[in-house]
Amino acid sequence: MNRSVGFCFDQTLKTSGVQAQKCQMPRLEDHCWSCSCASRVETKHSSGANWLASKAEEMMSIITSVLSNAYGSLHDVRTTNLIRRGLVLFTVGAFLALVLNLLQIQRNVTLFPEEVMTTLFSSAWWIPPCCGTGAAVVGLLYPCLDSHLGEPHKFKREWASVMRCIAVFVGINHASVKLDFDNNVQLSLTLAALSLGLWWTFDRSRSGFGLGITTAFLATVITQLLVYNGVYQYTSPDFLYVRSWLPCIFFSGGVTVGNIGRQLAMGGVEKPHMD
Repeated sequence: MNRSVGFCFDQTLKTSGVQAQKCQMPRLEDHCWSCSCASRVETKHSSGANWLASKAEEMMSIITSVLSNAYGSLHDVRTTNLIRRGLVLFTVGAFLALVLNLLQIQRNVTLFPEEVMTTLFSSAWWIPPCCGTGAAVVGLLYPCLDSHLGEPHKFKREWASVMRCIAVFVGINHASVKLDFDNNVQLSLTLAALSLGLWWTFDRSRSGFGLGITTAFLATVITQLLVYNGVYQYTSPDFLYVRSWLPCIFFSGGVTVGNIGRQLAMGGVEKPHMD
């Protein structure tokens, strides 16, 4: 009897223990709790980051497109401006060469073959385009050299000064065929002084002086080769095959064309005198 009672009591305790375990709340470490609010926040943050990234990429593409278009437009403007300046310089150089060469022919300073003298302008056809091309090259080199050396030329930057420089250059050419000296050396020294005076009055830059000397040297060498090959000739040559004052003409011409090129590069904006 006692054994049966004890067994029943043990069974009752076990049953109540199992029920108590079933009624207990689950522990935090036994289960993984999930919150819908936290997932919504994470989703909202990720979507916001993706939106910002897409907008930033869109803005960068717009900025890149605008910069590329601006660079292309600027490149086109610079190219157009360069061509325009080159055409102006070519026209000025060709016109001055035609007029000044005709003056030298009339004064019998230069002699051309008979078939050349029967042309419309009594001058060789190749002189205007060759001198025009040289004027375009020299006139474009002057502002480029100033920019490369970091020395922008600001002395007498106005069209009135450029026109006076052209007038003085034509006067020097006229003096080379009009002045009568005992020998060409005296004439050459006079024209050299006038050419240096032209540079000092209208330029005064180291780049202008150096480029003028280079222009005079190269042009004189080319002229010597042309005369040597019988294309034309000078009367009374005293400097190999040409006149000794010819480098002075080329030097003053280089300075004059350089002033025109500089003024064209400035876009015609007048600057006050800086004496």
